[in-house]
Amino acid sequence: MSEEELDDLSMPEEIGETDSQDEMYEHFSVTVDKGQGMLRIDKFLTNRMEGVSRNRIQAAADAGNILVGGTPVKSSYKVKPLDRISIVMPYPLRELEIVPENIPLDIRYEDDDLIIVNKPAGMVVHPGHGNYTGTLVNALTYHLKDLPLFQSGDMRAGLVHRIDKNTSGILVIAKNERAHARLAKQFFDHSIDRVYHALVWGNMESDEGTVTGNIGRSLRDRMKMAVFPDGESGKHAVTHYRVLERLGYVNLVECRLETGRTHQIRVHMEYIGHPLFNDERYGGDRILKGTTFSKYRQFVENCFRLMPRHGLHARSLGFVHPTTGENVHFESEMPDDMRSVVERWRNYVAGRESTGE
Repeated sequence: MSEEELDDLSMPEEIGETDSQDEMYEHFSVTVDKGQGMLRIDKFLTNRMEGVSRNRIQAAADAGNILVGGTPVKSSYKVKPLDRISIVMPYPLRELEIVPENIPLDIRYEDDDLIIVNKPAGMVVHPGHGNYTGTLVNALTYHLKDLPLFQSGDMRAGLVHRIDKNTSGILVIAKNERAHARLAKQFFDHSIDRVYHALVWGNMESDEGTVTGNIGRSLRDRMKMAVFPDGESGKHAVTHYRVLERLGYVNLVECRLETGRTHQIRVHMEYIGHPLFNDERYGGDRILKGTTFSKYRQFVENCFRLMPRHGLHARSLGFVHPTTGENVHFESEMPDDMRSVVERWRNYVAGRESTGE
């Protein structure tokens, strides 16, 4: 048996806390032995995959996530010698006790299959090194404690994507295995419509554009990701951007993700010379553009204090509902801290124009 394309699951928490479908799934591949007898594929995979229930495998098959020779098969399919099987599933169970916590959640929508949450900046999505309590998953495990999916102790129960601890905005969480598998497939296929608002340093040359460049772990700093433009390392990543508002030495930008890699927007914006405002990991927590006047420096430092995190907000999320098949769309307004900083930059620009600077 061979396993291929298994993601690095031991990454530091800040690296792991991200809007990234490639770190959210395992891609398990196996070639059936020559001497294998006829056996249902759900039973075959249950025997081969440690810690994965037959129910989860059947849900994956129902969602079209189990393929033989590149063709989706049902859970009743009988494996044959030398069949090439591949399966995309949400993370396997982890050895970590999840403590349900009664933490208030900003729930924007909920039905029998999914829940849409507006995550505040500062909240970690799931437990990990240094963040074992107070996470979104702790809150969800309490809120959804009557559901089987949230009684197993899986620290990624229901998660099909993530956003960084210090990124605010919209997340979708599945409430059952079927919805989990079907949403996971959409993220894996890059068919989800995700829009972010980012406050970046500098004045963009073009009103819109596309950043393409493989993203992988930095060779110089293991806590950072980096762009590998020649494709010799990392994973294919594409970000489309459009300038929403030019605010002097910063721009408010809309970013649409074609792929979902670790820190994708943060890394791509830094790569093109426009790091996110106050992004300490990628150099945006310094005054990168503007004058040398002490009054300006004080203005920027006040903005940093007002929004003590990088300027990134998950604005909207669109996908096909896992049960109804309808296209659904959810939005989240810009949070107070980011909106206040944008407003300050508007006032700063207006003040310069009124004085003719």
